Amino acid sequence: MGIVIFDISMSLDGYIAASGMTPETGMGVGGEVLHDWAFAGGERDRELLDQAGARLGAVIAGRRTYDNSIRWWGADGPTGSARVPLFVVSHGEPADVPEGGVYTFVGDIRSALDAARATAGDADVGIMGGADIARQFLREGLVDEISIHLVPVVFGSGTLLFGDGWIDRHVRLERPEVVDTDAATHLRYRVVR
Repeated sequence: MGIVIFDISMSLDGYIAASGMTPETGMGVGGEVLHDWAFAGGERDRELLDQAGARLGAVIAGRRTYDNSIRWWGADGPTGSARVPLFVVSHGEPADVPEGGVYTFVGDIRSALDAARATAGDADVGIMGGADIARQFLREGLVDEISIHLVPVVFGSGTLLFGDGWIDRHVRLERPEVVDTDAATHLRYRVVR
């Protein structure tokens, strides 16, 4: 069985989306800069993205992430032509799911993880967001690794990844693996069990 990796891009001040997030501006106003490393970064950024994608057998996301991204993803989902299955944690299924899409809607994080692990087999399961889903998985001790792409930008407002009071204990992490590029500082932490 593979590991569970929470992977996300974040501003220096801890935001994973800018203010003004709607389905039309999925990352908030100007928030797409958080993904520039993946789409316009250098060769090393592309290598890191390709390596991470090659390890994935399934992905989990929250409903807001789905709603704010489906217009760009289409039927193939966030992994494009790789078509890695995406399990969306949601209290219901939207009426406009793309035909032939990679999406499965599940009611809670444990059901999502069970289904994703069954689908992934020996490959890894990726948790991609948003902040609430990340916090739920971390709070329940279900994450093996945290991968943060720290982008050199300060938003000042938006959606914080972490804030006060979301967890009642410490989550200990090993010393990070760090890859620094012009577009981002890529941090990979293993969770200490």
